[in-house]
Amino acid sequence: MLHFHNLTLGYARHPVVHHLHGQVPAGSLLAVIGPNGGGKSTLLKGILGQLPPLEGRIELHIPRNRIGYLPQQSRIDRQFPVTVREVVAMGLWQHCGLFGRLAHAQRHKIEGALERVGLAGMADASLDALSGGQLQRALFARLSLQDAPLMLLDEPFSAIDTQTSEDLLALLREWQAAGKTLIAVLHDMHQVSRHFPQAMLLARDVIAWGATDAVVTEANLNRARGLPTAPNPDARECHRTTPEHTS
Repeated sequence: MLHFHNLTLGYARHPVVHHLHGQVPAGSLLAVIGPNGGGKSTLLKGILGQLPPLEGRIELHIPRNRIGYLPQQSRIDRQFPVTVREVVAMGLWQHCGLFGRLAHAQRHKIEGALERVGLAGMADASLDALSGGQLQRALFARLSLQDAPLMLLDEPFSAIDTQTSEDLLALLREWQAAGKTLIAVLHDMHQVSRHFPQAMLLARDVIAWGATDAVVTEANLNRARGLPTAPNPDARECHRTTPEHTS
């Protein structure tokens, strides 16, 4: 699905993700884990094309407008005067445009997506009336309507209840079974170990990348915790320390 060729990403010429090399096969369910400031969200921005590489490149085998993206909840304006139906309908923008009228078939798809995430009957509710878990269900419904071959999810299970997390994790498994490629930034190691067969441990450098049980080890996690994650403003040269992805 995508291939990283000596990829370095950062801001104002200061690297945040160092010399990443490896590939994500189609149909992967990959968790990106690591300490705060380690470059996880930065990597998603690079894949989306929002952040140009400082060095290297990303080889993407689909057009970027075919990437589905679920941002962190903190980036959603809960006070914006919009209904749940209108939020979910944004997943159909490639078919009807952002301001196009919804056909009957499209409205039916929206209702079906809301029912699938447990929000049947809530299409006319305002966004600010939703709980955190309900908002995340609505965002998953929007993502499902994009029907994208590659989906990027930034902290999709933060600050939501256990039942909502389990329901949405079941959706991820369904999407993977349908051939989707999913990359999710996560913090809950128990969740990662239970549900994600592949993991990338990122602390500016890739500490480990491969089968989750080989990545999520105490030695690897301790090494990630011990690495500096703040960019060094005095750094002149970025040396390659990232191991090759071999699994």
